[in-house]
Amino acid sequence: MNMKRILLSGGGTGGHIYPALAVMREVRKRYPDVEVGYIGTENGLESRIVTKEQNIRFFTVEIQGFRRKLTWENVQTISKFIRAVKKSKEYIREFQPDVVVGTGGYVCGPAVYAAHQLGIPTLIHEQNVIVGLTIRFLSRFADTVAISFEGTEQHLHSAKRVIHAGNPRATEVVHADAAAGMESLGLTGSDKPIVLFVGGSRGARPINEAVLQMVPLMASAPDIQFVYVTGEAHYDDVVAKVGEQTSGNLIIRPFLYNMPDVLAATSLFVGRAGASTLAELTALGLPSILIPSPYVTNNHQEANARLLEKKGAARVLLEKECSGETLFVMIQEILGNRERHQSMSTAARQLGRPDAAEVLVDELEQLVRNHKK
Repeated sequence: MNMKRILLSGGGTGGHIYPALAVMREVRKRYPDVEVGYIGTENGLESRIVTKEQNIRFFTVEIQGFRRKLTWENVQTISKFIRAVKKSKEYIREFQPDVVVGTGGYVCGPAVYAAHQLGIPTLIHEQNVIVGLTIRFLSRFADTVAISFEGTEQHLHSAKRVIHAGNPRATEVVHADAAAGMESLGLTGSDKPIVLFVGGSRGARPINEAVLQMVPLMASAPDIQFVYVTGEAHYDDVVAKVGEQTSGNLIIRPFLYNMPDVLAATSLFVGRAGASTLAELTALGLPSILIPSPYVTNNHQEANARLLEKKGAARVLLEKECSGETLFVMIQEILGNRERHQSMSTAARQLGRPDAAEVLVDELEQLVRNHKK
């Protein structure tokens, strides 16, 4: 069986885009000559991330998210969805993919639905514990629904087939280079445990404020190396506010382009609870303090974080409870107790699926094989 062409779709957030690209890379390992297409929006995040990849045909549709209450905008959304399905069918007929993969976000809705109507095998992937609106809708049409967390299947009663695959982002991060991460931070040769604070690509103001409150306390923990990723929008303001307060064990960066390598060198992660982040943490067996964003649909980040906490892999600190002092005490409790740190690491690793991308591509091969019989 030879996979000649694969069509991907997913957008809105990196959590929908990076898993799709992880699947693409695993497919290319097995089929170096495979042609890859991607259906996204012209102005979405996917248009900036996917187009940087080599040898991907990027197709665009116009689509918007569905509001959860009755509004005139939903009439427009339905109209745009119908037009986007029609456009997706044109792309699919032109590209002739062997299989279509949707990784969530409203962007992938038209592509997967169009593929279903044209009789093309389809797989959709849900990154979060709580099923998103688009994946819930598509689950009755897709040939396979892949989930990241056990228990998510209880929300997918209409699905034909559900597999627990994990998040394909984990397959990439598990091969990260800790030494390269240390070198990029200028810490080669250091034996201090690293605490990494990340507020997300755009930063998270409450996390930033808590870390700023913590800066004076860091002097009392000289044996810990703190690394603080502010997000580019907040970097200048944070550097100005920290000023001369730092005691030398704090590194501040606006963004990390080699996040997997730095995570591999880290002892404790502090940040949001997005699906891709948790895939990385569990693949590496990295203990964490999770501060879920309360501004996401269905409060799914807290559901993600609570699952890790229940399994003993993380501590959850709600944004409304987050302060510099509270955060500092939590960090000391975890790093100051070797047995606790080790048990959290073991629990995280047990949740990880470093073979996630391989499992998904195995499933894609089976879908294509069955379709060609």
